[in-house]
Amino acid sequence: MYPLRQPLTVLLLMMLLSLSSATLAAPKADLWPLWQASNPGSSAKVDHAIWQGLLNDYLLVAPKQTRFRYAAVSPQDKAALTRYLDQLAALDPRRYNRNEQFAYWVNLYNALTVKVILDNYPVSSITKLGGMFSFGPWDEKLITISGQKLSLNDIEHRILRPIWQDERIHYVVNCASLGCPDLLPEVMQADKLNEQLDQAAKRFINSDKGVDVRGQSVRLSSIYDWYQSDFGTLAELQKHLNTYLNRPVTLVSPSYDYDWRLNEIK
Repeated sequence: MYPLRQPLTVLLLMMLLSLSSATLAAPKADLWPLWQASNPGSSAKVDHAIWQGLLNDYLLVAPKQTRFRYAAVSPQDKAALTRYLDQLAALDPRRYNRNEQFAYWVNLYNALTVKVILDNYPVSSITKLGGMFSFGPWDEKLITISGQKLSLNDIEHRILRPIWQDERIHYVVNCASLGCPDLLPEVMQADKLNEQLDQAAKRFINSDKGVDVRGQSVRLSSIYDWYQSDFGTLAELQKHLNTYLNRPVTLVSPSYDYDWRLNEIK
């Protein structure tokens, strides 16, 4: 007769494998109607100067990979990041116009992600956070805005994706991983959104982690697999990629890959 702990161990492993499989399936865009309101006539601006200062000091932009110097962030700058997030939390984004809202949500998402890493640093991957039965911290409620507790998944999949319905969103929200589109060196700005979105798309798609062509084989970022509903059929994805690629690509049976290691530099 087998010891009781063996079936329990097997059961636990099965649960973990099931959980990992489920969490790697990207959430669907599911509108949270509360956040759909906007004020088209508003000319009010949100101040992102603190976040820009932190990017200036700690983000290292290199030709192939942008990294963040998490280990170097001073206690004063950690406090500044908290102050910035508190300032955003004190606002009601529904009182702003659509472009200002978009910049608000993307900057909030990226700043929250950096704070999560700093709060748990050192860590080898963001996927190690969120508890024993979680694949990352994306479902944790991290901030309260207008009385509503929000997670990173809420911001990306219940606000940004369903309201704006722009596949380029995936190039400007950063998950603190090497496989992710780079954290932008410049905060999102309401009057430059289309330019910034195109720049981010071009940088990622022309990097090996976005589209890697080797002979007849093409390896794509798993983003294009996880979010097929946003990028469309293989033919539609090919058209999207070739809009930005320096050398057009033909997609037949691409493979997919993603590097979850932390985007750090020490």
